[in-house]
Amino acid sequence: MPKDLSKIAKQKKINYFLISFVDLFGVLRSKLVPSQAIKEMQKNGAGFAGFATWLDMTPADADMFAIPDPDSLVQLPWKKEVGWLASDLWMNGKPVEASPRVMLKKQISQLAKNNMTLKSGVECEYFLINPEGTAIADSKDIQSKPCYDQSALMRQYDLIKEICNSMITLGWDPYQNDHEDANGQFEMNWNYTDSLGTADRHVFFKFMVKSIAEKHGLRATFMPKPFENLTGNGCHAHISLWSGKNNLFLDRGDKLGLSKLAYNFLGGILNSAEALSAFFNPSINSYRRIDAPVTASGATWSPSKISYTGNNRTHMIRVPDPGRFELRLMDGSANPYLLQAGIIAAGIDGINNKRDPGQPLFINMYTDGDNYPNIKKLPPDLESALEHLGKNDVLINSFGEKNINSYLKLKEQELKDFNSKENFSKKDPITDWEKSNTLDC
Repeated sequence: MPKDLSKIAKQKKINYFLISFVDLFGVLRSKLVPSQAIKEMQKNGAGFAGFATWLDMTPADADMFAIPDPDSLVQLPWKKEVGWLASDLWMNGKPVEASPRVMLKKQISQLAKNNMTLKSGVECEYFLINPEGTAIADSKDIQSKPCYDQSALMRQYDLIKEICNSMITLGWDPYQNDHEDANGQFEMNWNYTDSLGTADRHVFFKFMVKSIAEKHGLRATFMPKPFENLTGNGCHAHISLWSGKNNLFLDRGDKLGLSKLAYNFLGGILNSAEALSAFFNPSINSYRRIDAPVTASGATWSPSKISYTGNNRTHMIRVPDPGRFELRLMDGSANPYLLQAGIIAAGIDGINNKRDPGQPLFINMYTDGDNYPNIKKLPPDLESALEHLGKNDVLINSFGEKNINSYLKLKEQELKDFNSKENFSKKDPITDWEKSNTLDC
């Protein structure tokens, strides 16, 4: 029996529910529903016009309905009278195929056929900036090597504490908070879980951080590269595959601690990395972070080529511990559901086709990568990434040609709008268009 949201509202004194979904561009859409109406909404969903969001629909299309998942319920720690719900989109009695959460659930079901579950955790970096978005919030945060700076961290203590306390209340088991490599940049880590749970939490985390920052008179941005001279916002994912309590990626006899299955899964990601960039680095601004010029701290901490290694952060994939690996390609503008779905789709392909990732490279990719000219480079811009996606049979077969074409169509419209106003060059300053369209990603 599903949880009864009407009863839960009375027990927890929830007066309103945010029934939410994420569109193809990762924008969080919601309706605010009074608790007295939640019984009907739980059954039939809240109505939305698809054309009004970033979904490939027209004004002539029927209403779509966001049917909330009661297992996703989060009571806002900073406004307890409100409950947040992730939802799946339905239209004409059928799931909306291009709904990112539906896309992820389909990939999860493919894994489940072989009694496998992807567990993942994400590391969401963000900047605290002034409300206008023109500068970092802390004018005293000026160190050339600001990573882990205790003073800068503690100057934002009240805000960081409130976010971390919220995660503790929600049972996410947060375990560390730190000042990151750029001035004004922070990261907060919480425990990994199944991929759908992580995606829902990822969506809510971004909403929570922005909301609490506003409460403190600041603005939080997950924009991949809001400042030219500073390290960008990554969104690294730690990945492992499980069957019940058995970690299928673990092999302590291997030099990196990975099983053959893990290497095949990893090989699938390497094989489709260029196309995956269209999901994992979906904004025009994303490509200022990838293969970027050296930043003020001395390193970009982002990949430039398609490679893997041991515990070495200069590669796209690193293996920090036995039984898991970290994918460092994604940035803060990535759609949380497409992030997880893309990993699973490429990983399944790797397993099914026994893709060999080759030998790991134990080099500093930033300084020595050019000595290995056969290593493929990541796309230099969004247009190139979209071209790779349009030709990638793995992702087309996994998500359906119609869904991929819808994504490409909407992204190409975005590119057309940008190109009518601006020119993209990593050598030039970040454009006003990028800031207007990506600061609140």
